[in-house]
Amino acid sequence: MKRRDALAGLSALGLSTFMTPVSSATPKTKAVTVTTTNGPVTGQVKNGTAVFLGLRYGDTTAPPYRFLPPRKPQPWTKPMRADTYGPASPQQSTPDPYGKSEDCLFLNVWTPEAAARNPKSGSRFSDSIARPKEAKTKRPVMVYFHGGAYANGSGSHAEYEGTNLSQRGDVVVVTVNHRLNAFGYLYLARLERLITGQPGPLAFSGNCGQLDLILALEWVRDNIAAFGGDPDSVMVFGQSGGGAKIATLMATPKADGLFHKAATMSGQQVTASGPGNATTRARAFLGALGLKPDAEGLKAVQTLPWEQLVTALKVTDPVLGSGGVYMGPVLDETILFRHPFYPDAAPQSRHIPMIIGNTLNETKGFQGNDPAYSHLTWADLAEKMPPSYRVDIDPWVVIDTYRKLYPQMTPTDVYFAATTAGRSWRGAIIEAEERAKISAKTYVYQANWQSPKDGGKYGAPHAVEIPLVFRNTAVPSAMTTDSEGARRMADLFSDAFIAFARTGSPQTAALPEWTPYSLPKRETMLMDVKPQLANDPRGEERKLFDKVPFVQAGT
Repeated sequence: MKRRDALAGLSALGLSTFMTPVSSATPKTKAVTVTTTNGPVTGQVKNGTAVFLGLRYGDTTAPPYRFLPPRKPQPWTKPMRADTYGPASPQQSTPDPYGKSEDCLFLNVWTPEAAARNPKSGSRFSDSIARPKEAKTKRPVMVYFHGGAYANGSGSHAEYEGTNLSQRGDVVVVTVNHRLNAFGYLYLARLERLITGQPGPLAFSGNCGQLDLILALEWVRDNIAAFGGDPDSVMVFGQSGGGAKIATLMATPKADGLFHKAATMSGQQVTASGPGNATTRARAFLGALGLKPDAEGLKAVQTLPWEQLVTALKVTDPVLGSGGVYMGPVLDETILFRHPFYPDAAPQSRHIPMIIGNTLNETKGFQGNDPAYSHLTWADLAEKMPPSYRVDIDPWVVIDTYRKLYPQMTPTDVYFAATTAGRSWRGAIIEAEERAKISAKTYVYQANWQSPKDGGKYGAPHAVEIPLVFRNTAVPSAMTTDSEGARRMADLFSDAFIAFARTGSPQTAALPEWTPYSLPKRETMLMDVKPQLANDPRGEERKLFDKVPFVQAGT
C-alpha cells in the first residue's frame, strides 16, 4: 500500500504508471507477454487462465485533467507487469486494498488464450505496438461494469474475479475501473457557461465517467483480439449501477457500435439527471466545499485535494432531500442528447439483444439487515414505505392492495414487496415494455431463488446474481453462500449469460423455452432451482404502480 501510494503521487505528475516494468530481477514465473496498442504487458497464467490485472487504458485524470474527457495513455516499449489490480476512483466506501487515486483508468482481463509475444523478436518494438498480434481463437468477450450507484465500487471486488466464468464458458472476461461520483459526474457545464458566456472545457464534466467506459470499450475493440477475444462479439453486463451505466450507453452516440449484446441485473436508467437538477447539485456540492459558484470557485474545485471532494459528497442531496448528493449521467446535450428509455427505447440500440433482470426481494439487499424493518406493524407502513418505493402513491391503497393479493404477508413482507415493486422493479418493466413496443429482442428474468444466508432472511436480494453469474459462490462476501443450491443456481445463471454472449440468446438446455418479452404476455424467466417461464408475474403489483409516473431517483 505504501508503495502504491508513492506511485500514485508520481503518476499524478506523469512520472510513473501502476503497471510496473518487468525487470531482469523478476522471479521466473509462468508469464505471458501480449502486445497492445499502448505497449507490451505481462500477465500470469494461473490454472490454465491467463490473467492480466491493472491494464492501463487511460492516462491519469488528476489535476490538471480533473473533470475533463479521458485521454489515451502515453505508449511504452518495455513490458509492463500486469499482476496487480489498479486503484479505484476516489470514493466514500471502505478502504480499497489496491488504493484510491484519480489515476484509476485500469481494466483487467481473464482469458483462456493470449497471443504470446517473443520479446526477442523484432528490432523496432514501436512498430509492433501498433499491430497487436491476434490469438488463434476468437472468443466472445464479456465486459463487466461494476455497481455502486455511480458513486462507489471498483472492478477488483473478489466476486468479480473472472477465472471461473472464463473457464466455464471459454470466454474472455473484462472488468473496469472508471471515475465515479463528483470525479465522473459533477456537472459544471452550466455554471461555466453562465460565467463565461460560452461552452468551455467543463462541458463534458457531467458524463466523464461514461466517457471513461467508452474509452475502455475502445481499448477492447482495438486490443481484445490479442487476448483471444472477438472484437465483433462484445457483451456488456453489469449489476445495479453497472446496469444503469449500460442503459445510458445504449443512448449515447459515442458508444454506438462498441458492444453487441447487453445484460443488466437490477440496474435501470429510464431517465438521466436533467441539467437543472444537476446544476442544483453542483451548487450544493461547491457550497459544502466552501466555494461559490463563480469563476474562482470553479477554478478551485479543479485543484483541491481529492479527499476534500470526497468529504463534500456527504452534503444532503438538494433534489431528493435526503442522503448524500447524487451524481450520475446528465442530459448535457454534449455527450448525452436524450434519456435512455424516455420517451422510448433509444433507436441506436434497438438492434442489440438485451437481458433485463431483477430480483424478487430487491430492497432486502439494502435494508434486510436493519432491525428497524424487521418487525414492522400495519401502523408503521404508511410512513415507512413512501420514501423507499419512491413514487407518489397513497400508501393505504398500497397496503390494502397487498393485503388483498397476499393475505399471508406480514407488514414486513408487504414493506419489502412494495418497495421492491415501486423502486427497483418498476424501471425494469418500463425498459422491457419500451423495447417490446418496437420488437427489440429482450429477455427478462426475475431471480426467485432464496439465499440460505443468515437463515434465509434476505430472500432473493439485490446483488444476489453477481456471485452466481461469475461462479464465485465460495467468496466469503457472497450473499449466496456456497451451498449446493447456490452452485446449482451458478450453473443456471452463468450458462445463460455465456450462451447470451455467444449467440444473443440466453437459452440453455437446463432452462425452459425462453421466449423474448412481448406485449401483452410479458414473458419472464423465474430463475430458481426449478426455473419456469411465466407470463406477467406479479401482474397486479405492476398494475398498482402503473397508475403513477415513475421518477428515476437521479432525475
